[in-house]
Amino acid sequence: MTAAPTPSLSSLQVPRTARIATLGSPEEASVCWIVLHGYGQLAADFIEPFGPSVTAHRCVVAPEALSRFYVDEMDAHEEVGASWMTREAREDDIQDYLRYLDRVVEHLYAGSTTPSIRVLGFSQGTATASRWALLGNTTVDRLVLWGGAPAHDLDLETHAPALRQLDLTIVLGTEDPYVTDDHRSAVRAQLARHDIPVTVHTYEGGHHLHRDTLSQMLRADH
Repeated sequence: MTAAPTPSLSSLQVPRTARIATLGSPEEASVCWIVLHGYGQLAADFIEPFGPSVTAHRCVVAPEALSRFYVDEMDAHEEVGASWMTREAREDDIQDYLRYLDRVVEHLYAGSTTPSIRVLGFSQGTATASRWALLGNTTVDRLVLWGGAPAHDLDLETHAPALRQLDLTIVLGTEDPYVTDDHRSAVRAQLARHDIPVTVHTYEGGHHLHRDTLSQMLRADH
């Protein structure tokens, strides 16, 4: 019996239509927060808690990840979320979202001066945010990782000089089931080994955006 042929996989870059949720006026803001949602979330829902922190000089922009899927039972098909990547074709997905996020900033500020860019990533978005801040073509002035840590595949020794300039902040809930005490200690130790300063904020709660902590942090940011 003749063996079945093995499929040959190739890659092709194609245009995509992306959604971006915005609060405030990017054209007038001197500070623009680019906020990256977690696994299974959508941009319009994720951005809502940022509303009280928007001013004439501070806008918030939430790009939506390019891969959407149904997050409820297969027979319901009512709740939709998005994901930045999976382990399948991960390198292609990473390069796609790095280009995408750079393009978001180019789109917002085409022909005008780009303001100070701050980046906040939540949950799965922490890996996306840290990769973009270090590997993308956009200058990032501050990096906030909420409910997560820098992407595990980043070479901190190589990127330590850039991370020292990023005003790195990590925000964690005291009852976050995805960030154990051992994980927190390991991340702090890893950053310390590379002399990367980090500000850590904690709040009473689990794996979510704590509104009071979020508002205090953003309103203190100038």
